[in-house]
Amino acid sequence: MQPTTATPLPVDVRLMRTATRVLLRVAVLAVLAGALLSLSRLRWLDVREVRIEGEVQHNSVANIRASALPALRGNYLSMNLRDARAAFEAVPWVRRAEVRRVWPHTLVVRLEEHRPVAVWDRADGDDLLVNTQGEVFEVNLGDLEDDDRLPRLRGPQGSAAQVLAMWRQLQPVLARLDGQLTSLTLSDGGSWRAGLDRAGAVLELGRGEPTEVLQRTERFVRSVGQVTAQFGSNAIEYADLRHADSYALRLAGVGTTDNTASKGR
Repeated sequence: MQPTTATPLPVDVRLMRTATRVLLRVAVLAVLAGALLSLSRLRWLDVREVRIEGEVQHNSVANIRASALPALRGNYLSMNLRDARAAFEAVPWVRRAEVRRVWPHTLVVRLEEHRPVAVWDRADGDDLLVNTQGEVFEVNLGDLEDDDRLPRLRGPQGSAAQVLAMWRQLQPVLARLDGQLTSLTLSDGGSWRAGLDRAGAVLELGRGEPTEVLQRTERFVRSVGQVTAQFGSNAIEYADLRHADSYALRLAGVGTTDNTASKGR
């Protein structure tokens, strides 16, 4: 017996069946979408609790909620978590927010605050702050009780992380002069200037890679102790470290000398 072969369906029948399947799928999706839309509008799915987690030092939980909640849209199901995160990250002092849902009506928000380590000087006088990651952020400086104790950094736009990194390297070196590095500036031309809390001393550190600047500063710290031992720890008003093997000093009430004799020390 010869096997029978199925007669192919006419083209119009195949097209009708395909169209029917497509329409059924569209109808199912429309029903599901309508059901979800109706479900999303149910009042019992409203967000009823916003739980704040993480270390919050510069803001109260009440202030965070008051600032962020008016910007939230939708209920438990329909709320866009990316928009919710942006609303919390717009709150002063908040660096990062993570938002997640907890069934059936709770949002859990974990916050990370900025930790200020320096003041960022701007030419317009509207100072900002620098956090531990070298990021510049804006808050009301009146909220910071000890901003006068923070070092003041300055540099071209986008250089805050670079200036902070240099400050962290220079601070332990210059601390051997019994002083604090209170300011550090990077000029548009790439030259460094440091300020100490000792009688407002200014150090011209010059250009170069960080290792070069540190080497010049190390050489200065090793040899200038002889000067401070004779004239006092607050005698230095200005030092120019931009020379290859020497530096120039201006001492309070003494004048300017060229420390070429200190080569190799």
